[in-house]
Amino acid sequence: MEAFVGTWRLVDSENYDSYMRELGMNFATRQLGNVTKPTTVIKVDGDQVTLQSFSTYRSTEITFILDKPFDEHTTDNRNCKTVVTFEGEKLIQIQKWDGKQTTLVREIRDGKLILTLTLNDVVSVRTYEREA
Repeated sequence: MEAFVGTWRLVDSENYDSYMRELGMNFATRQLGNVTKPTTVIKVDGDQVTLQSFSTYRSTEITFILDKPFDEHTTDNRNCKTVVTFEGEKLIQIQKWDGKQTTLVREIRDGKLILTLTLNDVVSVRTYEREA
């Protein structure tokens, strides 16, 4: 888990518009999402993990305990039942709402944080670099 701790800046995004469309986001929101370059901060304090995302458009923060379900209100206004697990060097976040489910997998590859978002058959990959 310690490898994830730090501040990460988005440097590349693949197929994110399709993922946002699959979530049901409108055109204007998707346009903002496509140009925004968020910074993610990951902190660990005992058994609590905090994920913060900062951008010029919107900022969010969730604090959770691994393997323990919690209520999450997302930036696109979904109210989800979410659980985050740590499996085989991957931080796996599963959000469920209205009979739907999306999976966000974070892993460290070549010193970069790779976020893979999957909803139905749509997959988006976002790459973050650690800030000094």
